[in-house]
Amino acid sequence: MRILSALDATFVYLESEHSPMSIGAVYVIDAKDAPDGFSYDGWCALVKSRLALSNVFRQRLVEVPWDLSFPYWINDPDFELAAHLPKASLSKPAGMDELMQLAAEIWGKPLDRGRPLWDITFVEGLDGVQELSKGSFALVTRVHHAAVDGKASAEIMVALLDPTPEMRVVETQDDWQAEAMPSTLDVVSHSWSNAGKKAVDLAGFVGKAALDTINLQFDKNLKEIEPPPRLLSAPATIFNQPITSARTFWGRNFDFERIRKIKNSAHGSTVNDVVLAICAGGLRRYLDEKDELPSKPLVAMAPISVRGDVKGSGNEVSAMLVNLATDVEGSLNRLAHIHANTRRSKTHASALPANRITEFLPSETLAAAARVYTRTRMGGRHRPFFNVTITNVPGPTVPLYAAGARVHSAFGMAPVLDGLGLILVVLSYQGRLSIGINSCQQIVPDPEHMADCFSHALEDLELMISDTEPAKLLSLFPETAPEPPVRDDPLKTFHDASKALEEAIESLEKQK
Repeated sequence: MRILSALDATFVYLESEHSPMSIGAVYVIDAKDAPDGFSYDGWCALVKSRLALSNVFRQRLVEVPWDLSFPYWINDPDFELAAHLPKASLSKPAGMDELMQLAAEIWGKPLDRGRPLWDITFVEGLDGVQELSKGSFALVTRVHHAAVDGKASAEIMVALLDPTPEMRVVETQDDWQAEAMPSTLDVVSHSWSNAGKKAVDLAGFVGKAALDTINLQFDKNLKEIEPPPRLLSAPATIFNQPITSARTFWGRNFDFERIRKIKNSAHGSTVNDVVLAICAGGLRRYLDEKDELPSKPLVAMAPISVRGDVKGSGNEVSAMLVNLATDVEGSLNRLAHIHANTRRSKTHASALPANRITEFLPSETLAAAARVYTRTRMGGRHRPFFNVTITNVPGPTVPLYAAGARVHSAFGMAPVLDGLGLILVVLSYQGRLSIGINSCQQIVPDPEHMADCFSHALEDLELMISDTEPAKLLSLFPETAPEPPVRDDPLKTFHDASKALEEAIESLEKQK
């Protein structure tokens, strides 16, 4: 048995019938180079041959009675691959409209907790897309957010797909063994055995947090940077209301080179800054057309992966809040504001290990709080925590193949919640960048139109860049802009903080 982290467990507790907590993507696959006779059965055989590459495929959730502990993962004793590989057929000749609608319908249903929390729907009949060959198909993937974060989810699909048309032979030894379903006594006693370890971890966490807090107090560079937006400081918008289970979804591809050119012209900016500016400009246009644009700027939550090079399941993320400057006229001025906003948000986000704060809350308290919040539909009935989530997941720069058929496009999908009814999933793949628009029918009934707004925002930025004198660009984006202060190692932090504290005490004594 392996216990979930508090963050992973929170995704279990937050789930409801109208708010499934799954992440994944829609993969559009060109069948041009697929082997003759490739079909759904061939896909099932391929997945079966790759099961050893990720423990997520065959791990099942075990919840602890009365929430005395966070849930556990065990190796499912009743694993059946067929239950995770459903098949759907679109009425030919189907195009992107039909595919996006089907994906939204799939997305509106929770995964079955009685089996491993994932599935991949094989979609046939995608013959109405001009740039694809006849017989092309799609994969709609879902994995519970308790099992993976966005980066780990992408790694799972890389395990199933290949970097060349030739299917690789997986030589990883499959040493997986089923586990018997534990009894109530087993999970409760195992929970108590984790209490001592949690106490030790808490001591280390408190020490690290204390050192970082002291460092914050005496970091002169940090004091000079305006703090990022706070939770509950965002304006009310149509995106921040209770949701329904009727999902809407759309994806749009953008040439990555167009974004890179803007980044290079806006000295010091990053690709992420440009992507946020495109999203901000598109959201501003969308809301303005509906006469719903607030006077205050929208606030986005941007997850930050802290996984590094470590592979595996579970969530390894922190987050930052970013002012999207939707109150600023002019796309170029908005990009300059967003560039400054992301720099200070990253600085403050790195100051404390925020992604571990929930680890030391009692499981029953965390479960009760999450469930009360979900079941009472409180989301949308108070000031928004933030307005929109924008998550950026880097993908491969080379093409991927499913049984020899090239993956043409990938569009990310992620859960929405009451009060947080819009999430934009940004995926990069093979020289393109896609934005997946995830919402529900009553909030964004026209996601394709929102995608058009993002296209207009990119065009506006390109036009402004080409019409702006180099001297003006340098004034907006100085090449010598200072980087955010780098966090020191804990021992040096403690030494510097102690020295600063001694100096402060001496100064107070002199004043007396």
